[in-house]
Amino acid sequence: MTIFPEDLDPELVERLITSGGGALAKTMGIQFIELSAERSVATMPVAGNTQVIGILHGGAHVVLGETLGSVSSAIHAGPGRVAMGIEINASHSKSVSSGIVTATCTALTLGRTLATHEIVVRDAAGRRLSTVRMTNILTEDPRERTAQP
Repeated sequence: MTIFPEDLDPELVERLITSGGGALAKTMGIQFIELSAERSVATMPVAGNTQVIGILHGGAHVVLGETLGSVSSAIHAGPGRVAMGIEINASHSKSVSSGIVTATCTALTLGRTLATHEIVVRDAAGRRLSTVRMTNILTEDPRERTAQP
């Protein structure tokens, strides 16, 4: 069960619940545990997300990180606004070939127009596998502009 903050935009909660965080997050098996602008946690299975030599694909680390960074930024942006990624990078420290990985997303900066998060991906033993840093621009939801007369 995902823990949502009490003041979270109901429309965002509905989108997260009905979409599972989006088609890619759903396909990768990402499960949200805790969601807020300041700190979010999610898990993802290694199985089904490996590269040819059988270890968790580096791109899977980034997908997990970007998913959490984007949702956390969207929560911070608030109703009528959206978060769009403008920069992401990742450093991979260790590999894993089985089990579940857990990502913890922590806000570095939560501004009016930019939000930056650090996402640390760890294995079941708590070893740091990768560090992802993501910056999102926060702007008016373009769907809001087209909805106005």
